[in-house]
Amino acid sequence: MGKTHTKLTKPERVLLFKWKKEGISNINCGQRLGRDKSTIGRELKRNQIKVWTGKSDELIYEPSHAQFVAEERKQKAFNAKEPLKNKQIYGYVIDHLRQGWSPEQISGRLRLVDHQGDRSWSICHETIYSFIYKQKTDLTKAALISQAILNQKLKGQIKKSVTVTDHEKPLWEYLRRKQKRRRKRGGRKVHRVRIPDRVSIHDRPKAVEGRIQVGHWEGDSIVGKGHKNGLHTEYERVSSLTRFERMERLTTEQGIAAAEKIFNPLPKQLKQTTTWDNGSEHTNHRQLTENTGILVFFADPYSAYQRGGNENANLWIRYYFPKGTDFSTVSDEELEDVQWELNNRPRKRLEYKTPQEVFDSYLRGCISS
Repeated sequence: MGKTHTKLTKPERVLLFKWKKEGISNINCGQRLGRDKSTIGRELKRNQIKVWTGKSDELIYEPSHAQFVAEERKQKAFNAKEPLKNKQIYGYVIDHLRQGWSPEQISGRLRLVDHQGDRSWSICHETIYSFIYKQKTDLTKAALISQAILNQKLKGQIKKSVTVTDHEKPLWEYLRRKQKRRRKRGGRKVHRVRIPDRVSIHDRPKAVEGRIQVGHWEGDSIVGKGHKNGLHTEYERVSSLTRFERMERLTTEQGIAAAEKIFNPLPKQLKQTTTWDNGSEHTNHRQLTENTGILVFFADPYSAYQRGGNENANLWIRYYFPKGTDFSTVSDEELEDVQWELNNRPRKRLEYKTPQEVFDSYLRGCISS
């Protein structure tokens, strides 16, 4: 097994300086330090300093200067490294992080869709996560150092440096949960409400569980500021398509009206069942079945995992509209933009196709049949 190459340390440079003054050869110095003679020769040659001896300039080896030069050279090499493999991948990652894509979506889309088979564009999602939580900002390494220097000089002035990205936002803030550290995920509890003619999730057709048939949805409500308004959300289990409509008030009338807006335009094959939580806004579920033909089932109380796709979709919606959002101040255009973004991001389980692409393919099949 070959030796691991490491640079000389400061104490070793002090010893080397002392031994060379005593006239000890490079070979002997190398043996004493456990280094090859070529390492000693390279150290003496690369880290010399020119000094005036009184008669002429002379190159000498001085340990403090040698240490400084070596550290400076190491820092320059570090700053020269691309933040993420190369400039093209760095730009792609930063651009799509800002669009709300997850590292896994970015990695998968590069590998399987946008640059399939091109290893130069391949990057692991864990590498992106490491970059996010190590850098904590999308300033480049060189810009961080430049800003630190400027901050020392600009006392009492505005401290600002220009970067290749023109952003100082911490990278973790682009992630859905905006967490400074990666944490285990947890579910949101539901409230027990008496729902007339409630049909349990356990009576749902078996085909729903296997995600082998399109047209089976999961639904819920997102509550706005002061529990005064919100959104009714639906998630299609096969395509991962997410739809939502505004609720002016959190009532069963508004909840059913919003659900009807989602399901009425769809052909029968694409609106077979939906599984809801046990919220009070879902008590009049029979009206939805009568008006749209879709069958409504209910998850067990305090079992959000039974509607995991919808829970995940709601977390993504909360990325744009955090808790406490007053939806009366959110325009229809904003809601449509968010819905478009969610449905046009690649998904791993769809082999990095987008939900809209998959759903549209089923929709075309229904229209042509």
